[in-house]
Amino acid sequence: MSAYSRAYRALTSGRTLRPDEAAQLLAQLRKELGEDIAKTVAAELDGQFRRAAADTDAEFRRKRRKYGAAMRTVNRFRELAASPFRATIPPQSNNRSTS
Repeated sequence: MSAYSRAYRALTSGRTLRPDEAAQLLAQLRKELGEDIAKTVAAELDGQFRRAAADTDAEFRRKRRKYGAAMRTVNRFRELAASPFRATIPPQSNNRSTS
């Protein structure tokens, strides 16, 4: 059973979840969502970087490099979604004076 189904059952059953159960369920949801998004993006990228008949070797190498960079990004997204630690955005500093 997917995390989505378990979350739906937990929300509609009327039984409250313990904090550890809720945290585990949310982590599974985040992991599944990240994996679904990564699979979709990878499938979309797969068709964009195929070798065309008119491509030279240099053009195809550039396409292959772009595909590799895109897939590294997708894999990083998968890692972040599966990570037990929340990814944090560094605070934006405002070094202008307000006075």
